[in-house]
Amino acid sequence: MGTQNFSAPPCAQPRIPRGVTHINVRHATRYTVIGNHLAQHRELSLTAIGLAAHIQSLPEGARVDIKSLAARFREGETRIAAGLRELEAHGYLSRRRERLPSGRVVTHTVSYNQPQRDQPQRLAVPAPRPTAPEPDPAPGAPRKPERERAAVPPAAGLPPAPAPTTAATPAPHMAPAPGPAPAPMPKRPLPTPGTHDPSRHLTATVLLTSLHREDPRLLLSERDVNRLAPAVSAWLERGVAPEAVRATLTSGLPREPLRHPAGVMSHRLTESLPPRTPTVPVAARPHPLQNCDGCDRAFRAPEPGRCARCGRRSDLPEAA
Repeated sequence: MGTQNFSAPPCAQPRIPRGVTHINVRHATRYTVIGNHLAQHRELSLTAIGLAAHIQSLPEGARVDIKSLAARFREGETRIAAGLRELEAHGYLSRRRERLPSGRVVTHTVSYNQPQRDQPQRLAVPAPRPTAPEPDPAPGAPRKPERERAAVPPAAGLPPAPAPTTAATPAPHMAPAPGPAPAPMPKRPLPTPGTHDPSRHLTATVLLTSLHREDPRLLLSERDVNRLAPAVSAWLERGVAPEAVRATLTSGLPREPLRHPAGVMSHRLTESLPPRTPTVPVAARPHPLQNCDGCDRAFRAPEPGRCARCGRRSDLPEAA
């Protein structure tokens, strides 16, 4: 009784599942096959893997630009752009800019279900059909030119051989040569006022220096304020109220950080410049009616006096 017996089996431990348990149902329609090299990629972020799965599930020709994807998902444009760059760096996506015949530049996106690191996409060019090689002449015999070979008559008693036909080699599919790039449009200068008004210039300076109260990103340097103040003065000269100028400069700004706020202000002051108010010519007011001192007739003149007829009579010499 004092010796312990270790031959007894240990108590069975309850089997507790650890990790994920899959309950798979076979799909017959509306499914996409995605490789584990993408779904379990060690270097891609979850956003990039989800974007790749979504793009591979789309039909041919679907829009996958940053704005379309940002409108579809809750992630902002910054995270979506970072995910697309990850896919492009690991060979699951390629984007190239192409110019249409109209001159418009568009981005063409190609999605790969297998990573294409060092294998850029190429257009398939049909290979030329092989032709039977012509037998070499006997050694030492001179070669006949093509014209003489065609002119050799057939042997006697043999039907004339049919003329050799060469298979038409299809022309390779060549991409059209890109046309000359359109010349860039010249940058429009900042508007300037017609006349210098110190009070108007002061109002423009105060308006520019107080823009950061509306948006902290619009904190301008002294150099930018001095450069943009004449443009704001030009707006004020054309009858635009300062509050209207402020609303034009601060409304509708993007949510992303502004790298060059002075450039945004310069673009809006230049491209949204209102037209000058046309001056309507004022019709000349006619002279008032006066009574002639000589004939008492009514006539128009700036001051009372004689009419033109009586004036001519008074100029004539009196009869002797």
